[in-house]
Amino acid sequence: MKKVAIFVDVQNVYYTTRQTFAKNFDYNKFWLQATQGREVVKAIAYAIDRGDRKQKEFQQILRAIGFEVKLKPFIQRADGSAKGDWDVGITIDALEYATQADVIILVSGDGDFDLLARKIRVEYSKRVEVYGVAKLTASSLINEASEFNPITTSLLLG
Repeated sequence: MKKVAIFVDVQNVYYTTRQTFAKNFDYNKFWLQATQGREVVKAIAYAIDRGDRKQKEFQQILRAIGFEVKLKPFIQRADGSAKGDWDVGITIDALEYATQADVIILVSGDGDFDLLARKIRVEYSKRVEVYGVAKLTASSLINEASEFNPITTSLLLG
């Protein structure tokens, strides 16, 4: 049985599915598809914590599915802009688990992860599967993945 490690960029998948489909990602359907016939060695969902009740309920759902949830505080800058991405954290964790898994799954369309995908695929000789909204996923990331799985309505709620 292949070992898999899953890393989900929650903000990226939330905004890209809302922008494209006006619907939310179905983490249960994704989990069933991505883990079928595989042993999960690690699954982490990376999110920004605004501290509201609805968000806490969502985080509990992720934990019940099987994800570890890593949170970063939402930072509002004085100029009105916001900061809160997990790119470095996702990269560090993916590199750590690349030695323990046969397959690394990255749920994000962020082109910043193209170097990570390439390193894991080429230097670690591991399979890298990327899930993202096709028209909002960087072509550089798609090109560096072993397999690209477009998020379509079959992986959305409702």
